Amino acid sequence: MAGVFGQKLLVGKNAIVTGGGSGINFAIARRFAEHGAKVALIGRTKEKLDSASDEIRKAGGIASGHPADVREYDALVAAIKSARETHGEIDLVVCGAAGNFPAPALGMSANGFKAVVDIDLLGTFNTCRAAYEHLKRPGASIINISATQAFSPMPMQAHVCAAKAGVDMLTKCLAIEWGPDVRVNSIAPGAVDDTEGMKRLAPTPEIKKQITRGIPLRRFATKDEIADLALFLSSDAAKFITGAIVVCDGGQSLAGLGIGIMAAMQPRP
Repeated sequence: MAGVFGQKLLVGKNAIVTGGGSGINFAIARRFAEHGAKVALIGRTKEKLDSASDEIRKAGGIASGHPADVREYDALVAAIKSARETHGEIDLVVCGAAGNFPAPALGMSANGFKAVVDIDLLGTFNTCRAAYEHLKRPGASIINISATQAFSPMPMQAHVCAAKAGVDMLTKCLAIEWGPDVRVNSIAPGAVDDTEGMKRLAPTPEIKKQITRGIPLRRFATKDEIADLALFLSSDAAKFITGAIVVCDGGQSLAGLGIGIMAAMQPRP
């Protein structure tokens, strides 16, 4: 279905989505497929990729799964090569694999901090770097999934704040280096309903209600709303947009809203 756009925007395009087996990234992959793209899903768990691919195919789309951990460059290279052999030259890349858990800096191990930075930042670089030689140039589009933690400091999120800030700066650097052949943008979602990340950050109805009060639009985003934004940025309607960090948070970050709630949850050293 064409959704809010009224027509299919990605007919003839081939896409790769890391972390595409679930959550926001699966919603993006599904939306791309609905708009005519052939979609290759990359993630660590073959069973999850197979299930996600089956769901897209049952809805009439074209999808395949290619297991790899984005932290392991050689495995990622092999998965992207497999995707290229399956669907053809790559037009669209979404770097969505990410990790998160709430923890104060003093309650976090060095390995815990490193794990999130490796998945979010190193994984994004690895995907962009490994995909580059397979991209249709000029005309390819890369979207990196960031977060509002990239520019809004938040207690219990030092690892994510650092990693996502790196993702945004990487986005800008690649946009400069790879233009005019490849457009590179970031999407920075705020609170997105029915995702693993928000289940961890807002584990109770009371906390979720407090966070919602700090959002000017008074609700969380849906996964489909993030998918629609990714669709726009990947389409010809956005062909003069590159190096942008596009925030989709219902206005939550305008005044750092929600930080006080997270601070209240933070154990004191």
